[in-house]
Amino acid sequence: MDYFLTEEQEMIRDLARQIAQERIKPIRAQLDEAEEFPHEIIKALGQADLFGIIIPEEYGGLGGGCLENCLAVEELSRACVGCSTSYAASFLGAYPILLYGSKEQKEKYLPAIASGETLAAFALTESASGSDAASIKTEAVRQGDEYILRGSKQWITNGGEAGVYTVVAITDRSKGPRGASAFIVEPGDPGFSVGKKESKLGIRASATAELIFNDCRIPADRLLSREGMGFVVAMRTFDQSRPGVGAQGVGLAQGALDEAAAFAKTRKQFGKPIITFQAVAHMLADMATKIEAGRALVYATARYIDSGAKDIGKVSAMSKLFPTDVAMEVTTNAVQILGGHGYMRDYPVEKMMRDAKILQIYEGTNQIQRNVIGQELNKEYGRKK
Repeated sequence: MDYFLTEEQEMIRDLARQIAQERIKPIRAQLDEAEEFPHEIIKALGQADLFGIIIPEEYGGLGGGCLENCLAVEELSRACVGCSTSYAASFLGAYPILLYGSKEQKEKYLPAIASGETLAAFALTESASGSDAASIKTEAVRQGDEYILRGSKQWITNGGEAGVYTVVAITDRSKGPRGASAFIVEPGDPGFSVGKKESKLGIRASATAELIFNDCRIPADRLLSREGMGFVVAMRTFDQSRPGVGAQGVGLAQGALDEAAAFAKTRKQFGKPIITFQAVAHMLADMATKIEAGRALVYATARYIDSGAKDIGKVSAMSKLFPTDVAMEVTTNAVQILGGHGYMRDYPVEKMMRDAKILQIYEGTNQIQRNVIGQELNKEYGRKK
């Protein structure tokens, strides 16, 4: 199908696809089994300039937008969501700087992120605050020319691997959600350490870790925007990044369909390839149709965001919700089509099914996405006469 991509967009997609097929696919099972961070893959993506996709040219990037990002993420996810998560999470950490950073902050951090020399990470979630982000406990207190951070963050992607962390902390608890602020933290800052590295069901090639701030001192000029903007920074960041999670869902589902269809063509029962049986053919048909629908939604949303539209919360939530639900369904059905083979680690679909689950959870659970969509619909229809 023609997705009306520009020549440059096709080049980005094809380059990401080549790295995925040649570099990631051969070692994805090994990375998953060993729970090994893909340092060599990250290096290859950096050398290919793919970390610079959304970074403006003046800071060493390619100057692309949400669609270009989604194209690369989709192709990497087709091979391994663990690797694509490590890649995409760097954009999640970069968006707050890109959207709200001062000129000096952008000049200091964005070039290293664009080159792949430095990974970024975004730290909002805590042990007692996931969907209820307003209940975070980590605080930041101004003392002269410094802020002192106290608290911890949980399940932070690229934790321990990143060279730049954007962290949301409370600066004025009396103001509730409006009392949160966003900061840039570096690994060498006094009082900052990385705690437990998690062992996970899926995306095992990515690093997920606890961040600890024990009277962590950072210069006051590491504040993003101004005090009280923390949740605005976080929500605007998610509006930009959620189509990328949808692209992960599309890529993962496509990879699972590739495996299931290839197996169904060669696996014979009762003297015939199982793809000729209506029950299997209909499963594959539904899988392919839903993947195509998810892809269309992600691309349309990305183009809408790149157009400069401001009111993107609803469509961004939709572009995360639908494709990731599809990914869970498609990978589960891929295991079913492969039967006993699908349940074994000799075949990649069991890994794909394990990887799919997190897409319905991180960057806002799919239940939260439905809340966002529902709230926006309530506003829209409330305005209509």
